[in-house]
Formats: sequence, C-alpha cells, structure tokens
Amino acid sequence: MTAIADAAPHSNPAARTHEVTNQAPPLVGHDVADDVVLLEGVRREGAGWYAGDLHRLGRLAGSEQVQRWAEEANRYEPVLRTHDRYGNRVDEVDFHPSYHALMEVALAEGLAGAPWADDRPGAHVARAAGFMVWSTAEAGHGCPVSMTYAVVPALRAAPELAAVYEPLLTSRVYDPGLRAPAGKRGLLAGMGMTEKQGGTDVRANTTTATGQPDGTWRLRGHKWFTSAPMNDLFLVLAQAPAGLSCFLVPRVLPDGSRNTFRIQRLKDKLGNRSNASSEPEFDDTVGWLVGPEGQGVRTIIEMVTMTRLDCILGSAAGTRAALAQAAHHVRHRSVFGARLIDQPLMRNVIADLGLESEAATTLALRVAGAVDRARRGDAQEQAFLRLATAVGKYWVCKRQPAAVAEALECLGGNGYDEASGMPRLYREAPLNGIWEGSGNVNALDVLRALTREPDSLEAFRAEVEAAAGGDARLDEAWRQVRGELVLTEDAPLRARRLVERLALVLQGSLLVRHAPAPVADAFCASRLAGDRGLAFGTLPAGTDLAAVIGRVPGATG
Repeated sequence: MTAIADAAPHSNPAARTHEVTNQAPPLVGHDVADDVVLLEGVRREGAGWYAGDLHRLGRLAGSEQVQRWAEEANRYEPVLRTHDRYGNRVDEVDFHPSYHALMEVALAEGLAGAPWADDRPGAHVARAAGFMVWSTAEAGHGCPVSMTYAVVPALRAAPELAAVYEPLLTSRVYDPGLRAPAGKRGLLAGMGMTEKQGGTDVRANTTTATGQPDGTWRLRGHKWFTSAPMNDLFLVLAQAPAGLSCFLVPRVLPDGSRNTFRIQRLKDKLGNRSNASSEPEFDDTVGWLVGPEGQGVRTIIEMVTMTRLDCILGSAAGTRAALAQAAHHVRHRSVFGARLIDQPLMRNVIADLGLESEAATTLALRVAGAVDRARRGDAQEQAFLRLATAVGKYWVCKRQPAAVAEALECLGGNGYDEASGMPRLYREAPLNGIWEGSGNVNALDVLRALTREPDSLEAFRAEVEAAAGGDARLDEAWRQVRGELVLTEDAPLRARRLVERLALVLQGSLLVRHAPAPVADAFCASRLAGDRGLAFGTLPAGTDLAAVIGRVPGATG
C-alpha cells in the first residue's frame, strides 16, 4: 500500500502524454458566403442586390448551431410509420427536429418556390446562390426544397391548378404535416416518375390512370423512388388511354381526407440520409391531369430541367464545401517543419481543387442566370439553357466525387473520421450524378438537343465564342469540338467524350472572360491543353499557384 501511495502523484499518464497539438481547429463560426468566386458570379449574373442577405445566410450556415442540426438530421434518420396504434394506415414519416429546423430556414430564405413570385431581375440567381450556401451545411433537406422550386413551371401547364396551388408553393412558410392543402400556409412538392421495371425508361411505366365523370383521375400502380413522401403535392406519371400523362396527386384531398399513398418502405441509401426516399403505392388514388393527355414527359420535363439545375448547384456547393475544409486543415496543420499549405505539392493539390471548384461555381451561376433571363422572355438564353443545363449537369456532377475524395485525403486519417464531417460530404458526392438522369442519360440528352434543337447549339456557340481570341488553347479546343459536332452513327458511343469537351470549353470561356488571368491560364493549360496528369495536384510547372489559392475560401489568413 505504501509503494502505491508513494507512486500516486506521478502515475497519471494522461497528464504526461495527452497534450493535443498540431490539430486544425473546427471550421465553425465563419461566413460560408465569404467566397470571392461566388460573390463575383452573383453580381455578374444580376443579383448583386442580394449580397447582404447572402452573407447573413452564410454566417448562419457556418454557425455551430447549424452544423449541429446537420449532424443530427443525418444521424437520426427519418422513420416510417405505416400504421397507427389501432392498425389504421397513416403512411407518415417522422423526422428529427433538426431536419425541421433546416427546412424552416430554407423556406424562410426563399430557397424553394419563392423566386417564381419575385419580379426582380436576378431573383433566380439570388435563390441559386442561397441554395448553394445553405446546402453546404446539409444537402439532404435540399431535395424537397429543390422539387418545390422546380414544380412551379410544370404546374403552369394546368392554369386552373396553378391558380390554386402556386401562391402556396411560392410561400416562404414551412408548414409541415398532412392537412388539406388549401388550409396550409405553405406547400411542398415532389415527383413520382420511375418504376422498378423501367427506371429512367419512364415510357415503360405500368401505373395506370382512369378518367372519372367529375374530371378527376384514379391512379393505380407502384413507384420505385419517390423522395420526400411527406410533401403535400406530387407530379406523377401514369398511363392514360392516350398515353403517358402527368397528374397532380395530393397527399390530402381538398375535403381533408387522406389520398391513397401507401409507403411500402424507405430506401436505405448510401448518403442523403436526412432525406426520406420511398416506394409509394397508388390504389384508386385521386389525381388531376396536368398538361395534355399523352404528353406527360413533355409536361414533367419542365420540372426535371429545374431539378437538374439544382443538381449542378448542389454539386458545385458540395465541391466547394469539401475544398473549404481541406484548405482550412492544411492552413493550420504542420508537417516536416512547415505548414501543409506551404508545402509545394500540397499547394498544387489545393490550387487544382480550387480550379475545379471555381469552374463549377462559375458555370452553375451562369446557368442560373440563364434561367432568370429566359423566364423574362430572352429566347437566346432559353436556347442556351437547353444545352448548358444537360452539359453542366453531366460534368459538374461527374467531377464532384473525385474532388471530394481528394479534399478528404488532404485531412489524412482525420478526414476519414465521421467527426470531421468529410465522410458525409463523400457519401453525398455521387448523388447528383445519379438523380434527374444519370451520366449516360444526360449525355444522350445533349445529342438529342444537338439533333432536334439547333438553336441551342447556336446559343452555346455564341457563349463560347464570346471569349474568342482570349486564349489560343481555348480557341484550339473549341475548333476540335466543332469538328466532333458532326453526329455520325457512332455518336452515342462517344457521347460522354463530346459532352466532357463541351463542358470544358464552356468553363474555359467563362473563366477567360471573368476570372483573373492566372486562373484562366491554369485552367486552359491543365484542362484544355492536356498538360496535366489524371489526379488532382498535377498542375504544370509555371502555374501561378498563389493566385489560384488566393481565391479558395479558408486557404489564406
């Protein structure tokens, strides 16, 4: 006993060995909108008036409270309740309070349908920037927000329905719970397109719609992937006598009774865990026709186009969020006697990721600007939007997983730890490349636009050639791409390569015109002239790394 007592003052190993040093502090309490690339794009695309609100939202997104909401919304996943205690079907999904807190902010900030009721030039650009900033905090709840934004132009194909529901879809009030739509202060919308036997091939759908004497329709069938099943309204594809048609299906009917919307199960997804995705079954389910009978794809494609825009925005935001974490880490972490950010090879990696992120953000905001101007009657922008959305959706979403993986690696083992937040960003990264049409679907959609809508190519050509003479490498790359635009029989085989080149020359044109010269030079050298390796961090010698890194959030200071 005496020996033990004598040793006690010197036997606390934690006091001698557990001093924590050389760790980056949490990236918290910052302004996510403090991003020169984002702010320049917002001003350039006509929404400079939104800067004050964007910074306010950015400070909230970077706060400790919101980061806690994001973690909780994903850790405590949605739970399906098919029946109540008495055995009655209820088909409801319960969410953690943090999910509702995120949704409340998103709606209040006008990130759902609000821009369609805002006549100010730049309203859709402002919404796009806010969506990017807010989704860096948590991406999953962005799905119902995005679908609500996207449903408005599609619903206008049925003016009498739009007159009833559009004022509530453009509301800034988050009013959860299943109640009669007209009695709520705000509505959320979703879509039901794919079925298990067809997936992307929606014309293989077997859900049927039967007309009724009162003008409604009755739907019967099963959908394979319908997200946000607690939303109030859904656009659903079903086979009517004249062919595949689009229908508005509410969860609750105007008289307050529940529409048949049996949720068979929730998907157990790789990421996007805060967002419930479901398999609903329709059985004598009431719906209203939207658009002409037999033209369901043409009607709902308006909604798909807008959700594809949000896929671009979300992927650009996810890439930027991962880069900001990596830049913050390497600025605070020291290795071999120097900060990581001062190590030449790490500077190459961060600069290369910065180029990828800047090009993605600039393209995303350019497409949002086209939406804004097209909605005000600009035919040139409407034509540009048709091709640029598909091209941007393919490329920006395709690049996100690789960029996020590289950013995670910058943190080393710390990045593989859930506490860093990087694994959640990594699991989220492949999502936008799959939803609203996978890579092949979008690549083939580009071919379709080139064949059937030549005005879209002319608008795209004008956009790229606005930078003619600005960089010889861009000019040469565009000359080569023009040669590939003669669509021969093997066009589907090489569609991905063509779309990739279209995306790169578009990004190159935007950066040559709008980014500092060192950024544009580095992009053209590495992406258009082919002077780079296959991994990030392979920018050629002579690249002005400091100029590129200076535009990366969190890399300096």
